[in-house]
Amino acid sequence: MDLNQYVIGVDYGTDSVRSVLVDASNGQELASAVHEYQRWKKGLYCKPAANQFRQHPLDYIEGLEQTIKECIKLAGGDKIAAQVKGISVDTTGSSPVAVDEAGTPLALLPGFESNPNAMFVLWKDHTSTKEAAEINEHATKFDINYLQYVGGIYSSEWFWAKLLHILRVDEQVRSACHSWVEHCDWVPFLLTGGSNAAEIKRSRCAAGHKALWAEEFGGLPPDDFFSSLDPLLAGFTGRLFKDTYTSDVAAGTISQEWAERLGLPADVKIGVGAFDAHMGAVGGQIEPYHLSKVMGTSTCDILVAPANEIEGNLVKGICGQVNGSVIPGMVGLEAGQSAFGDTYAWFKNLLSWPLNNLLDQTKLITREVADALKAEMLDKIIPELSKQAAALPIDEVNELAIDWFNGRRTPDANQLLSGAITGLGLGSDAPRVFRALVEATCFGAKSIVDRFIREGIPVKGIIGIGGVAKKSEFVMQTMADVLGMPIRIHQHKHTCALGAAMFAAVVAGVYETVEQAMDAMGGGFDVSYEPNQANHEVYNQRYQQYRALGDFIATQVSAKHEVVAGETLQ
Repeated sequence: MDLNQYVIGVDYGTDSVRSVLVDASNGQELASAVHEYQRWKKGLYCKPAANQFRQHPLDYIEGLEQTIKECIKLAGGDKIAAQVKGISVDTTGSSPVAVDEAGTPLALLPGFESNPNAMFVLWKDHTSTKEAAEINEHATKFDINYLQYVGGIYSSEWFWAKLLHILRVDEQVRSACHSWVEHCDWVPFLLTGGSNAAEIKRSRCAAGHKALWAEEFGGLPPDDFFSSLDPLLAGFTGRLFKDTYTSDVAAGTISQEWAERLGLPADVKIGVGAFDAHMGAVGGQIEPYHLSKVMGTSTCDILVAPANEIEGNLVKGICGQVNGSVIPGMVGLEAGQSAFGDTYAWFKNLLSWPLNNLLDQTKLITREVADALKAEMLDKIIPELSKQAAALPIDEVNELAIDWFNGRRTPDANQLLSGAITGLGLGSDAPRVFRALVEATCFGAKSIVDRFIREGIPVKGIIGIGGVAKKSEFVMQTMADVLGMPIRIHQHKHTCALGAAMFAAVVAGVYETVEQAMDAMGGGFDVSYEPNQANHEVYNQRYQQYRALGDFIATQVSAKHEVVAGETLQ
């Protein structure tokens, strides 16, 4: 291999985008840069109370340009830039957007600049729960089970439910929408200078896990599946795609415009995109039957298995299983939790209410001191809660929580479900409640592991990656104790971006296979959490309480929505 070949991995997260510039020979990170989405940071176009979360494409474009240019500058400038061979991108998902015939997101066109329905519908947007329920009911009318590769349940977080909702609620967008494109497909299309939506190379990862694409169907379900659900969907399959591509394939070569904007050579290869957790699993050196947990605001859990070993075994209640969605030649199975770090962030925001709403009214200190005090306190809340919670005894009668603060993704997707905290008393202080929330997220992780095992897919180990895995010893030790399994933490801080860089190295021809790139660029693991057997035994009892409480909540929510539906029909 030629020396001095560099690649760039771009990781679009929920709050920011990060780029890393990596030496393709060994995975060494030369530079990284992060850009927070400025419109998102201001809360624009979002209505949390209505579960509406939208992101403007300009946030993505600005972040792409600024982070890559900053990486090049930090790494050494033009001399380094001249040796960049490839770029690959991962994003959150399903985060689709309405585009015109040229493939331009409608929010970039006159008249749509401030219309949330013309923007990317973020993964955590749950405005389409009604549409998802209709898809699930509608699928039972067909001889072919079109939901068989997404665990049998379609989610409001996914491609078709979001498209149908947007078409129903916004006539202006409906009239202008030619096609519907995932974020991970649009960015490579942008970088290659695409001008025809029909030519977008669609990611196997996104299409299989969220858009119901399957090799066995010959592509997407037929038009009549969708048009008989709602005439608004008629003809969409013909304007979408039939073929999909694994992420070791090039989407094309960088356009002249973007080569000049970024200061890169004109022959840089751009890879087909994928979702963050799938590329993150590669960056975290995933192994067959080892569950890779990308732990951030939510979790996305990825497991890979040789196709011939699980042929015919369809796992119920997970997010999907798709051949080649992670590593070509293997089946990728996806699960996850809709709220993980978001659960802790919610509790932090709850405790921070006085700081956010009263401190700036004080006359005792200056505004500058008040702002500094607020920043210091906010930084200390979670670390101190973790320290205090870790010192508490583990007992079966402690406060108990359910982690469905943004609905339940896996097992058995249901975004109408909500979180809960029980067993509260006058002695329930912040550390005790925080511990209950952490335990709940770990119990949610155990329910996923149990589902895989019960469905005949062994889980031989856990690989932890992402912000929570790297930052919180308390959460990781609690999870190891709950699962009764060791958890290895990958040494790389920006694992999703590293995974994207590995794919970029394959796309650029530095390596022939993803496995070769992982071996050369991985770096291994630096921390392992071993389970405490005594704690594990107590948590087994606590887990049964968690399941019983969860069943009760699910029953109550189901009954509530049946009543609401009945009243609507009347």
